[in-house]
Amino acid sequence: MQMRKLGHTDLEVSLICLGTMTWGEQNSEQEAFEQLDYATGQGVNFIDAAEMYPVPPKAETQGLTERYLGNWLARRGRRDDLVIASKVAGPGNSLGHIRGGSRMTRAHIREACEGSLERLQTDYLDLYQVHWPDRNTNFFGKLGYARDPDEQMTPIEETLEALDELVREGKVRHIGLSNETPWGTMQYLRLAEQRGWPRVVSIQNPYSLLNRSFEAGLAEFAHREGTGLLAYSPLAFGMLTGKYLGGKWPEKARLTLYERFSRYSNDRALDATRAYVELAHQHGLTPAQLALAWVNSREFVTSNIVGATTMEQLQENLGSLEVSLSPDLVSAIEAIHSEFTYPCP
Repeated sequence: MQMRKLGHTDLEVSLICLGTMTWGEQNSEQEAFEQLDYATGQGVNFIDAAEMYPVPPKAETQGLTERYLGNWLARRGRRDDLVIASKVAGPGNSLGHIRGGSRMTRAHIREACEGSLERLQTDYLDLYQVHWPDRNTNFFGKLGYARDPDEQMTPIEETLEALDELVREGKVRHIGLSNETPWGTMQYLRLAEQRGWPRVVSIQNPYSLLNRSFEAGLAEFAHREGTGLLAYSPLAFGMLTGKYLGGKWPEKARLTLYERFSRYSNDRALDATRAYVELAHQHGLTPAQLALAWVNSREFVTSNIVGATTMEQLQENLGSLEVSLSPDLVSAIEAIHSEFTYPCP
């Protein structure tokens, strides 16, 4: 297993991180245990969760993902061998069941963290992340920033001070961001330097062949500030496997089950996907391995978060570590990217 430093910390994390957001919805606890046993057996030491999981978010399932992971940690006794990450949920119209409406205030962050620790059956989190900003900005596929005169936001200063308290108490080792913008990242880093508060060590944002927006404004932060990318949706909700091409809707697949996940389903995304799938086949690769190997190869990526609903998918995803992209293959990827530049935000 290839390992990379988590920011400027002393932690090394596996290049492949095991994502967990299907556990409790598409996957049972037994299946979660199978995934954990296999992934850790292959050298994966990095597990990413969130208080909101599983998705889609619902009151009756909220927190099950962390509970499954916590039960596995308790039974296997491997807590100190692994890097466990979780996230505090931000505000949202469909999240009233989380703390009565989740925010990034001091009280909410403390309650969220303590809830995650209880469910995970651990005394500390190696990485605690702000799941998305508590302000009006571009995330979850939104483009075209527009000022909101009625905006209600929690100042980043209050959020970071609350995270600092958790770090000083030993409940959190390091902090990270998710779905964040260059401006937000800059504010966290500026306040950390001014106040002596903890520095952000990672940014968990979407990154795939269909969405390379991280390269435009945040890759330089990753390089210069040690805020490497934890890439989520590297297969674009499974679109880049090619399984949805030709109007196919595989049974039990995420886009088949949940209409809300339409971020990577527009016509240009389908055309781009078709081109990448054909390229993969020309080079004797599966489409998933091509897409994941591309993410693995980026220098600004700290870890590539893969999720799976079947063991076959997980095995294929981990197999991407065996794939080396030739210069000709990289050039062909770039040619497709030039034709279909940012088909999905």
